[in-house]
Amino acid sequence: MEVEIGRGKKARRAYGFDDIAIVPSRRTRDPDGVDITWTLGPYRFELPLLAAALDGVVSPATAGIIGKLGGLAVLNLEGIFCRYEDADAQLERIASFSKDIATRELQDIYREPVKPELIAQRIREIKQQGVVAAASLTPQKVREHYEVALEAGLDILVIQGTVVSAEHVSSDETRQPLNLKEFIRELAPTPVVVGGCASYHTGLHLMRTGAAGVLVGVGPGAICTTRGVLGIGVPQATAIADVAAARSQHMLETGDYVKVIADGGMRNGGDIAKAIACGADAVMLGSALARSYEAPGRGFNWGMATFHPTLPRGTRVATTPNGTLEEIIKGPARENDGTFNLMGGLRTSMATTGYRDIAEFNRAELMVAPALQTEGKQLQREQGVGMGAGGRAAAVGAAD
Repeated sequence: MEVEIGRGKKARRAYGFDDIAIVPSRRTRDPDGVDITWTLGPYRFELPLLAAALDGVVSPATAGIIGKLGGLAVLNLEGIFCRYEDADAQLERIASFSKDIATRELQDIYREPVKPELIAQRIREIKQQGVVAAASLTPQKVREHYEVALEAGLDILVIQGTVVSAEHVSSDETRQPLNLKEFIRELAPTPVVVGGCASYHTGLHLMRTGAAGVLVGVGPGAICTTRGVLGIGVPQATAIADVAAARSQHMLETGDYVKVIADGGMRNGGDIAKAIACGADAVMLGSALARSYEAPGRGFNWGMATFHPTLPRGTRVATTPNGTLEEIIKGPARENDGTFNLMGGLRTSMATTGYRDIAEFNRAELMVAPALQTEGKQLQREQGVGMGAGGRAAAVGAAD
């Protein structure tokens, strides 16, 4: 339903995770009877979870840990680990900056060029741990670096930017825009994930390029300032539902099922469950994992556009390390606000509402419920516990 902004301009109402609730069905089931596995290309994963391609989250070491837990970590091939042999020294520097100088110091650190030999080395380090190797490049740099990555054993390529479209227009004749459809065809059979996007039509066009998955999310992350700097974005619940509808249309047209991956905006297990109920096949998390003891960010997280040389669109945020990756992802939980045992929360949500697997949960009934976060929670708010803690464990590690 459209609302009038003013004469000659109407707009749709959009919803974020806090605006909606999952409605229980007539059936419940045991959590052990719930299947949360998913596939991406030829690869099967026990958990519908990707770690975002952020230097404060994914290192070759954490990629191995997350892979062994059943998820998939995406390494940023234009990040610290592929610019510096001694990445730890730079990460220590980043953690030492005051917030007043962090952005300009990050810009200085990321002026160091990406080194092809480090791309190959980091991918080999991931592969040596016996897990699937996934890594990201921007559309502007992917042609420059993808061959080195594939030769080193890269299994899944993610082409990621703030917004990625299938129809980039450029007047610069010296730098032709990337033709996604042709490029993805060249890379076959390597699965390619593309994004971000936040609308039905953009999602559908990206799916028509032959992508195995599409990232959904423009600006919802804890570290992202795109919505303030550029004024663009769509609240995540609506964005996911719209791109999931594009997936259905694409499947009708081609018979191919493209995975929808919710990227950003999820602070706890309830948000992850809502993302899947809105139509996502998996979720990509950043700051929720940046607060782990093993995370390379040393208590900080920052985005891929934080260090843009002329128009930064992200910020460095502080997190308080308070758990291992295993505790955050699979438990056991030591907090009662949903920020630990994230996959257990998803599994229990699905069991409580009676859904057997992710495909069934995509069809869950939803309700617009603005009172969901506050109804009956006055004592929790007054005492700063549970749902009234203001995401203590999450600004202790606010998730994307």
